[in-house]
Amino acid sequence: MSDRSAVLVGRISGIYGVRGWVKVFSYTQPRENILGYLPWQVGSEGDGWRTMKVVTGRAQGKGIVAHLEGFHDRDEVRSLIGLDIMVNRDQLPQADEDEYYWADLAGLQVETVDGVLLGKIDHLFDTGANDVVVVKGDRERLIPFVHGDVITDIDLEKGLMIVDWDPEF
Repeated sequence: MSDRSAVLVGRISGIYGVRGWVKVFSYTQPRENILGYLPWQVGSEGDGWRTMKVVTGRAQGKGIVAHLEGFHDRDEVRSLIGLDIMVNRDQLPQADEDEYYWADLAGLQVETVDGVLLGKIDHLFDTGANDVVVVKGDRERLIPFVHGDVITDIDLEKGLMIVDWDPEF
């Protein structure tokens, strides 16, 4: 599931109630969208993946809760805690122009507008105000994902992101 045909959309973060429901940390925006991308592939690189059907789910507090087919009590779902949730890329809507899935950005080379190589995108995270690109090269850099201001160009085919960023920062 680690190839580009699958996209990480969440993680099972805990148990909810006593009837086999799980808490889900969703990486989708809005977070409830994860319930529309079915079925889920649940697992990890080390343990393998299995297809799971979501019987029902809903927003709960700052997360999502879901009931997965075949699970009826809290002891049965305990083994799922910490597992990733992936979906096939064709289950997701096409990204609009100047919109990107984080999975497509990971691994891109990052250069400044002056041609200085900073490294590769390791991952991204959300701060609430804006997303942050974590670039690993000679050192780790945290670059705000502000398209048009800091991020000047993204070329997925070339595998390159151009940033207006001081390489000393």
